[in-house]
Order: sequence, then structure tokens, then C-alpha cells
Amino acid sequence: MAKAVVVLTRHWTAAAEAAMSEVFETRLNSEDRELPADDIVARCQGADVLCPIPADVIDAGLIARLPDSIKIIAVFGAGTENVDVAAAQARGLFVSNTPGAVAEDTADVAFALLLATCRRLVHGDRELRAGRWGGGQVDDPLAGQRASGKTLGIVGLGGIGSAVARRARAFRMPLIYHSRNRAAQAEAACEARYCARLDELLEEADIVSLHCPLTPETHHLIDAAALARMKPGSVLINTARGPVVDEAALIEALQKGTIAAAGLDVYEREPEVPPALVALENVVLSPHLGTACSEARYDMGFRVRENIEAFLADGRPLDPVTA
Repeated sequence: MAKAVVVLTRHWTAAAEAAMSEVFETRLNSEDRELPADDIVARCQGADVLCPIPADVIDAGLIARLPDSIKIIAVFGAGTENVDVAAAQARGLFVSNTPGAVAEDTADVAFALLLATCRRLVHGDRELRAGRWGGGQVDDPLAGQRASGKTLGIVGLGGIGSAVARRARAFRMPLIYHSRNRAAQAEAACEARYCARLDELLEEADIVSLHCPLTPETHHLIDAAALARMKPGSVLINTARGPVVDEAALIEALQKGTIAAAGLDVYEREPEVPPALVALENVVLSPHLGTACSEARYDMGFRVRENIEAFLADGRPLDPVTA
């Protein structure tokens, strides 16, 4: 039996590509260049599966041009905001992603940002590299704030949010959460209290960590009004998607002291980061590192493979995405 033909839009890790090539005829992008729509359509001729990364724009126009041989769009990653899922469904195409494969590693980055932001670790690193030792004073200019025992508000108690909650329990952090639908099972497992209104969470939390998907409803979920409801000494962590936060409003809130600090792994117009944000001393910035470890990238590739195998065997991927 002929192997299914799978198109990868970008270069994956060698291990992940090898896992795919073991079972499929895999068309690679060894140059790792961003492919325009024409190239994606050309590479898909005679193929069965398209495997984009979350940054690829797989819109209705491109989906309409895909050959009939393509039956599933298997995304390498959790984010599917750049895939027009409704247009795919209208053509009879399945869409899948890899949410479980990214949860623990993204939670690691979220908690690392939380600690680095609260305790000003990156600022201290810069000071030391510049030859300054500012840690000997009682009234220490490098002093941040305690993380342990603070109330953590989690927006989106899915896989990543739950993984962050598990880490927070080791720091004796009371947990509250908000999501569109109450997650009773995760709530019980994490010993978190549900806030039916986002405003309730923002007003109570000392640290707010965002783990919701980017949808029309969550675009600029954290805007100027939301930031104004947060405590003056509070901290915002975002490892979800950049546009969940109104970046201009966040910059103003940080400049004015509306909130104390922010730790960010994602941005509104990646890879662009506003100079005003870079200039702030009360922000820790990382370049979208949520899944940037070799183990996660292998797990993501292997989960893509499992989704495709399940689809070919049973007509449905393990991680289906619906509009």
C-alpha cells in the first residue's frame, strides 16, 4: 500500500521529521523559508495531508485552491487562529492540532516568566553584567515582590492553565480562574475557585496568567478597562497569544503604574515588539519560547503523526478542531 503524502510547510527538528518519514512520504521544506500561498498549493499537488505551523496563514482563499487530494490540515502546534477552520469544514477537510504536546513546556515558560518578573531576575542579570552589584542594601533597588502565597488568577483552565495551576500549588498560591465555560473537573483537580466574571478575577488576583485561545471574543480581552480593574501592584503574564492583550493599553498601564509589571512571551504583531515596551524596566520579554525545547518539538511532531494515522485509520484525528 502506498504511503500517504504529507507536506510540511517549514523545517521541523530532525527527530520530528524522521518520525514523520518513517510512516509517510514526507515533502520537507529543508530551507525553512516561509512559503507563499502559491508554493504551498504547488507542494500539495497529489498530497494527502498539509502540515502547517501556527504562523502560516491558511485562509479561505488558500483552502479553496488546495487540490482535492488533501483531506486533512494537521497543524504542528496548538494555535489554529490562522487557519480558516470554517472554510476547511465547508470543503470537507478536517483540521487537527497538538494541544496536549505543548502544555507542560508552555506552563514552564509561564511560571518562569512569573518568577522572573516578580523577583526582577532579568533586571538583576543586566545590572551584574554591567558591573553593578545592587543587592547589599536593605532598601534594595533590585527588590521585586514575593510570588509564593500570592493569589494567581488563571484565564483559561485548559491543558496549559491546569499545568500552571499545578506548579502554583507548590508555591502555596490560592487559585482562581475564569473561562467561558466552567471546567469542573480541572477546577477540582487544581483546587481552583471559579470566577464567573473576568472582572471578579482581575480585581482579586495578585498575578494574572493568560491561557485562553485567540478568538474574536478574546481579542483584546485585556484592554485598558480590564487593566484598570487589576490591583496597582499586580503582575500580568501572557503566554497565550499576543492579541489577547491590547498592547498599547498595556504599555500605558505599565508606564503609569496601573499595574506593577508584566512577563510576556507573545506579542500583537510578531515578530515586531514595540520600542516603548522594550524600554520599560518593569517588563520581562521572551521571543515566543513556549514550546522552544527539543522534547516539546519532537512531541508535537509525533502527535501530528498520530493525528494523521488516526484519521487515515478511522476518518477522524485524535485532536480535531471545529469552527
